[in-house]
Amino acid sequence: MGEGGVKEDLASLWKVIGGSAFLASMCCFPSIVLVMFGIASVSTAAALSDTLYWGGDGMGWFRPALMLSSVLFVGIGLVAYFRREGICTLDAARRERTRIVNTSLVVFICASVTYIVFNYIILTEIGIALNLPWESSRLWNK
Repeated sequence: MGEGGVKEDLASLWKVIGGSAFLASMCCFPSIVLVMFGIASVSTAAALSDTLYWGGDGMGWFRPALMLSSVLFVGIGLVAYFRREGICTLDAARRERTRIVNTSLVVFICASVTYIVFNYIILTEIGIALNLPWESSRLWNK
């Protein structure tokens, strides 16, 4: 059983953190890809991102489903990680309770911060550079 700390745990869980942030950003990422590769016009991509993000045209379920999927992705990733670390029983989980709680909290916080930076800063700035009408959604314009 590994005796790593939270820092080592985070280094091993970077795929879970990044993957969950990417999954949660799927309401905006497709619009950027479509415009970047010339598959859709700016107005079509803007309409798509508005529909997926704000839930128009009956898509109100989409963004909450992405968020729930991301949380489940992180949870399943943490369970798989701790099982690989040898924490497979409730007794082992009780012994490693502090490590499990600390690592889980830090992973969820890192995943949330990564989502905010990726979605609301990186994707927004790329979208603005591609002429998508996202200037009003900049965090520093609020």
